[in-house]
Amino acid sequence: MSVHDELTSVQRSLDELLRSVGRLEKQLGTGGLEMRRVRNDANHLRESLALLRDTAAAPAARRTDLVPISDTPYDTSLWTDSDDEGLGARDRHAP
Repeated sequence: MSVHDELTSVQRSLDELLRSVGRLEKQLGTGGLEMRRVRNDANHLRESLALLRDTAAAPAARRTDLVPISDTPYDTSLWTDSDDEGLGARDRHAP
């Protein structure tokens, strides 16, 4: 399945969940803490899915800041004047 198909499937399932929560609210009432939490969680899922749909709709525009990095080793002469991280300079001892 494509991402669009998967998102559509999740949307259908979420719509059914929201309908079920609505039916539960009619039977149990909306005043209880547990029911409010379930309603809030379902609403958060709806908002999160909407954000995910927006993100999935434009994947190329989302990651234009990536820069390819070569797998070839760096020239070690670039690091002759630097300290080893966390170890201090080569010619000095730790206190």
